[in-house]
Amino acid sequence: MDIALIAVIGYLIQIIIMLVIVQFVVSLLFAFNVINPGNEFAGALWRTCNMLLDPVLRPIQRIMPDTRPLDLSPMVLILGLSILQNVIGHIAARGM
Repeated sequence: MDIALIAVIGYLIQIIIMLVIVQFVVSLLFAFNVINPGNEFAGALWRTCNMLLDPVLRPIQRIMPDTRPLDLSPMVLILGLSILQNVIGHIAARGM
């Protein structure tokens, strides 16, 4: 694989992981009333993260059992992306 392609894939994986973390933190701030959900910036940030992550999280949520108060699909996504990043890194290291 080309080094530039591997770097781009790695950066995309890191961006997705950061989006999941931002979504989680903002939802916690909403849940504990630290930030009012009517706050324009925080609401827009949360909606944007949801819009970007829904296509990735929905298939995971369909497969996983329903743990209603706690959604574990973001953790599964982060774990899967980390494994993918490690596999791609090992394949790239062997190919060079």
